Amino acid sequence: MTAPRPRAPLPRSLRARLTVGLVTLLAVSCAAVGLAAVVELDGFLTQRLDEQLAQVGTRFPESLEHDGRLPDDHDGDEHADTRRMATGTFGARLLDGTVTHKGLIRSGDPAADLNVDLTARDAARLARVPADGRPHTVDLSALHDYRVVASPGRDGDVLLVGLPLEPVEATVHRLELVAGVVFGLALVVTGVAGACWVRWSLRPLSRVAATATRVSELPLASGEVALPPRAPDTDPHGEVGQVATAFNRMLGHVEDALTKRHAVEERLRRFAADASHELRTPVASVRGHAELALLHPGPVPPEVTRALERITAESARMSEMVDDLLLLARLDAGRPLERRPVDLTRLVLDAVTDARAAGPAHRWSLDLPEEPVTVPGDAHRLHQALANLLANARLHTPAGTKVTVTLEAGAAQAALSVHDDGPGVPEDIRPTVFERFTRAEHRRRPGAFGGGAGLGLSIVAAVAEAHGGSVELESRPGATTFTVRLPTTP
Repeated sequence: MTAPRPRAPLPRSLRARLTVGLVTLLAVSCAAVGLAAVVELDGFLTQRLDEQLAQVGTRFPESLEHDGRLPDDHDGDEHADTRRMATGTFGARLLDGTVTHKGLIRSGDPAADLNVDLTARDAARLARVPADGRPHTVDLSALHDYRVVASPGRDGDVLLVGLPLEPVEATVHRLELVAGVVFGLALVVTGVAGACWVRWSLRPLSRVAATATRVSELPLASGEVALPPRAPDTDPHGEVGQVATAFNRMLGHVEDALTKRHAVEERLRRFAADASHELRTPVASVRGHAELALLHPGPVPPEVTRALERITAESARMSEMVDDLLLLARLDAGRPLERRPVDLTRLVLDAVTDARAAGPAHRWSLDLPEEPVTVPGDAHRLHQALANLLANARLHTPAGTKVTVTLEAGAAQAALSVHDDGPGVPEDIRPTVFERFTRAEHRRRPGAFGGGAGLGLSIVAAVAEAHGGSVELESRPGATTFTVRLPTTP
């Protein structure tokens, strides 16, 4: 199968397309004008040559039988007939398709040259010229292109007379050369001038594009956003001016929407922070009273004991949830964390030890480098993020699952990975797994009762982002890996 031929690259920018289109249209116009001029000049000169042939008539070929002199010449000059012929006039007499006489009037020779070298092919071409008295073009190898007229003679022969086309062709070629040079210079000058003109005309559009590029580089998902200055105003009656006006109006609407969105986010953050802060005291109070009631020395009905135990457990769970919400609110507000050297190796050892005690049915494994890995950050928050990842692996995988914690140190960042060979994260919730209140423990481990509220992984993402890092998820059945990347330098 033949491979497709590569296409010529097309100009991509509007400026290049307009310039190429302008030059192309001019080139087509110049080609049309030049072609029309060449065709018209060629036709005009050929017509003039045909008129000269008509004036020459058959006198020259008739004189060839008498060495260039007609039988009725009595002026005392045997060459008077040939001297009145134009230079380059060719004559021939054919009888039964055979050239019997031939002659050529050369420059500076008062007589016709009867020694014209004609090849057999030339003779055959002359024999094929119809004797209709009309001009025809014949290519003679010895004389090049000639315009020839054939007429029947008085003796059953055919008389041919011709004039060279070389002057016509030379004039036409001269015109072609001049037209090519002039039109070529015109195209070059027009291309340069057109490119400058198009560039100047599209300057307002370029400014609009530059403004749009700056807007596209802004993070608009969250936080306060300051939009760049509007595109400069131009003539509103032109297309570019209309685009700039519409674009500025759109930027105004976007800025209003972003301002309102930021205000709503700030209100939600303050509400979450205030609500979490205010709930800590009553939740702690409820938990304390429930624990105090369980310590009552007197007899307590089993139903009451069970209810108090459930109140204690749920209040503890609510207390953790309130603490998580308060932490997320503080991180969203951009409150600075501690920036001290944190030994990640020691932190991983402690976190895995705690996880092994909380989940003895799982198989825990460590893969640590020989040298300690240190990053700047908040040790308590980093420990909390790793503990959340280990708890996520413990709670959402069946017993016997192997969980491997890997720590790698690079030149600019450290990578902390938690890998398990459990059933994997469902595909439909992977895009939102780091969002708040995303829960899927019943889908990863059937029959599991999750005590969380879906805030653990969102805290991991928020802590990693607050440290200038990131968190990634790769999951398929039998292999789930959470990777936290942290910079090793402040």
